[in-house]
Amino acid sequence: MALRRLGDSAYLYPGSPATLIRVFDEGCVLVDPGQGSGRHKDLKREVRKLGLDIKAQLATHGHADHVSVAPRINAPLFIHRFEFSIAESPLNRELLTFGSKAPKGFLAYQFPEEVKVHAVFEWGDEPFGLKAIRLNGHSPGMTGFLDEENGIIYAGDSFFGERLITAVGVPYFVEPELFKASIIELQNYVEKGYTLVPSHGKVVSGEEALKLLDFNLKRVEELEALIPGLLRTPMSLDELAFKIMGHYGVKVTPQKLALNLVPLRAIIAELYNEGKIEAVADNGLKWRTAP
Repeated sequence: MALRRLGDSAYLYPGSPATLIRVFDEGCVLVDPGQGSGRHKDLKREVRKLGLDIKAQLATHGHADHVSVAPRINAPLFIHRFEFSIAESPLNRELLTFGSKAPKGFLAYQFPEEVKVHAVFEWGDEPFGLKAIRLNGHSPGMTGFLDEENGIIYAGDSFFGERLITAVGVPYFVEPELFKASIIELQNYVEKGYTLVPSHGKVVSGEEALKLLDFNLKRVEELEALIPGLLRTPMSLDELAFKIMGHYGVKVTPQKLALNLVPLRAIIAELYNEGKIEAVADNGLKWRTAP
């Protein structure tokens, strides 16, 4: 795989996630080094071709697929303080994506080792010339990196490609209002002329970016409107997830079902707090539309 040049001082190495290589005076910084047994070697090779040294690593958030190769790259890792314990603790990563210790090999990507974080930053900081912008919702400290010089924003998992959402039915988030707010923030940046670089999916700008962001936003809003109607018949969370995946024509697998429980649980909490649904104990915990 070859590097893609995004500007005078920015390159993208493909993958899922893709890794941003940002050049600065003393060398380069990697954003989301990623996953895979040989990825650290690939990144080091590509950086050597540029005649540079890797001075640091930045992570948008602490999910395993974004940080697992970081310990194999001899450069300090920086992450938002809300993501510190998620990156460092394998159990915390599984708590965020499964709700407890997960069955071995069950999640889409599991990494059983610790990932050492060397320093934390705040939103608004500018580590290595990249401004850390708040794009949380997907995870507590999800961060985008704004590169003013090259006119790009590395947006991490703050939005997803249409193909990925269509495949699973529900975009992954832990707080729907924050996820939607981040989408709107990105729409504002696109209207100012910035190009968006997602971790998973193609680089987008202009009308294409706005259309994709709107697809993400509308899917969450659809779910918020759909669920109270479905819950006129009381359902468990698992039953609701199964029903919603059928609604969107998604092939149900145990892994997809488990993944979708997280964002659907977050929407349930939102609707409950708004008084739109209520909890009942009926051969298990179920939810129903409030009278």
